[in-house]
Amino acid sequence: MGSLPTGIPACMNTNRLGKVEQKTFDVVIIGGGIHGCASAFFLARRGLRVAVLEADYCGRHASGVNAGGVRTLGRPLAETHLTLASCDLWHDLKDLIGDDAGFVAQGQIKVSETDDEVQILRDRVSMLQSHGFTHEVLVDKETVRELVPAISDHVTGAIWVERDGFALPYRAVTAFRRAAEAHGAVIHENCRVENITQGASKWRATTNKGIFEAEYLVVAAGAWSGYVAQTLGETVPVTPGGLMLMVTQRLPHFIEPVVGATSRGLSFKQYDNGTVVIGGELHCGVDIEAAHAELDFSRLANSAKIVTDLFPFLEHVSINRAWSGIEGFTPDHTPILGPSTAASKLIYACGFSSSGFQLGPASGRAVSELILDGASQVQIDGLSLSRFSKATAL
Repeated sequence: MGSLPTGIPACMNTNRLGKVEQKTFDVVIIGGGIHGCASAFFLARRGLRVAVLEADYCGRHASGVNAGGVRTLGRPLAETHLTLASCDLWHDLKDLIGDDAGFVAQGQIKVSETDDEVQILRDRVSMLQSHGFTHEVLVDKETVRELVPAISDHVTGAIWVERDGFALPYRAVTAFRRAAEAHGAVIHENCRVENITQGASKWRATTNKGIFEAEYLVVAAGAWSGYVAQTLGETVPVTPGGLMLMVTQRLPHFIEPVVGATSRGLSFKQYDNGTVVIGGELHCGVDIEAAHAELDFSRLANSAKIVTDLFPFLEHVSINRAWSGIEGFTPDHTPILGPSTAASKLIYACGFSSSGFQLGPASGRAVSELILDGASQVQIDGLSLSRFSKATAL
């Protein structure tokens, strides 16, 4: 266990006697995205003393700059229990934390463009049903046009999930942060972790704002989680990657659901102000040391082509803005949620692979249950870090 490989300021807060300030909590969480803030909320609500250490500001990276999709549609089987549990929390968010984060349940639809893609969707729904899941519904092309009248005539069918929708990412992170603070959690922004060690009874995180000790440590540091784990002597296969989004000029309202495509990366939604946000597998390069993702305009152009294939009348619409963010990806594009395989009282919530925003509420609750109850009430066995060591052994 040792120092983090980033340029961390060497200065420390000191008291009048020149000693480094030391603070003791029950849980220290590294990372102030939606997973860190939701974990802090659920832990603090149950009476634990919680500190969140965020190197920048809460929601700075993936949690605050994503497309805001609240999507159970198309999830890997291993995270289906978690995503459905999170969907219920999104629908009850106002009662839970006092803010609905702009969530609207206008549905999500994944369209097919060929007969072969219809079969892909049919197989998907059959597979889910064989495991007892019925939230994804196969619909024919006539129903697609009822749900999305502006869609191109060549669309052949779709999967539809009525309870899905979208929310406002930064507002959601801030809402969980404020709710956590209302229950006594302490949030430290611009707080860069310099060193982490585990003693006989406590974790010890040394930062530019002092030393934080706690019985439990939670790593929810997004794209940086693999680096944090490396300093703890553990391999957590989270690789940084860049993702991009773009938004159009304001348009007359023409669509309710969020639209995706079967074989082409797409996330397409229209907000109340008329703008359309476009994303979906829009990858770009990353400078992780500089915490910067570089826009790739050729890939943005390709995404625009997908949009105009599905909505031809948008061909001459202007793109007003594009932006990028940094996310952490696992080899199987499925998150890591659960205990360390190498250290005690260490929990990981990372590697959400561009789909973590929707999972935030249930992920945070699961972290609190792992710490307080010893197990998550929602099935998360398929999300454990141990799956990677098992795969290596095969």
